[in-house]
Amino acid sequence: MSESTSILDLHTQSLVIDSHNDAIVAHIRRGNISLADEHSKNPDQHSGTIAYLRGQVPPEKDAIGIQLNIPKMRQGGVDVAFFAVDVTRAWKNHLSYALDAFGWFDAEVAENASDICIVRKAADIHTAKDEGKLAAVLAIENSEGVERSLNILRSLYLLGVRSIGLTHNPNTWASTGNDEGETGGGLTRFGVQLVKEMNKLGMLVDVSHISERGFWDVLDISDAPVIASHSNCKTLCNHPRNLTNEQLKAIAVNGGVVGITFVPGFITEDGWKKTPPFAQLLNHIEYAIDVAGLDHVGIGSDFDGGGDLLKDATEFPRITEGLSERGYSDEAIQKVLGGNHLRVFEAACG
Repeated sequence: MSESTSILDLHTQSLVIDSHNDAIVAHIRRGNISLADEHSKNPDQHSGTIAYLRGQVPPEKDAIGIQLNIPKMRQGGVDVAFFAVDVTRAWKNHLSYALDAFGWFDAEVAENASDICIVRKAADIHTAKDEGKLAAVLAIENSEGVERSLNILRSLYLLGVRSIGLTHNPNTWASTGNDEGETGGGLTRFGVQLVKEMNKLGMLVDVSHISERGFWDVLDISDAPVIASHSNCKTLCNHPRNLTNEQLKAIAVNGGVVGITFVPGFITEDGWKKTPPFAQLLNHIEYAIDVAGLDHVGIGSDFDGGGDLLKDATEFPRITEGLSERGYSDEAIQKVLGGNHLRVFEAACG
């Protein structure tokens, strides 16, 4: 057996989890592209909140194509993906925006029920893997989607949402965002209530995008492991969205996991101007392992939302290959690919 074949086998046999993508909104804004075929569109569905507020993707960006869908997940061996809806730009329409996205996605999942399902608990992930189906975790990026209501939070939980990022870059009702981090602000009174209620219901608290003070407030309060669904290491790239060594260590103490992301500007400081080498992404994974420990590092691509270092989900096996070349054992690679995220999902969501 060739080395390339054995690496592919390892990747295929592993449970691969991607803790963040923006594929739902990307599909809708390209004319309701099918999850199963990026050349197939359903214009009749293109009349919801997202289509009205955001409009079509500009032609030059549309040419880039979708990074994550059913065929690309299959080809790249991605078993589970957190399908996040970033509601930040939907001012005064945050909940409607999220529900529009999830309604569209639910219809797509129903249309492709033999290939993909929405999961709510860890057992559902195992069942999907055994049945040869892909698994989708519903997530909201920016807690403005709960409209400052714990009752709406519960309704979103019943809908199937299992992960919520407390902020995006701006401030929210729950906390200061990373764009305002220099003010020293953290969780609000509602933010404290929100974290506690998410713990109670069984939802992952996502600390990507939150201010540093807010991060520490969450870890002081949360009774369950948290995730940083798409964040990198600040020592390697000094960006407000990345995590300090102290934060990485704290996530480990909490029992959580950080999803290393493919966004070029979070990989190198000049990543917004030129594409970093793939090796630098591996450096972030390796550094996070060195600081936080092997049990607390995963992958959060941010496909269709800026995670452009890899072309699309078909290139996920490059991570397995790269870590193998750096001497990581099969067991260690499997933890990073998805084992760690599965453990945290089970601890927080059941």
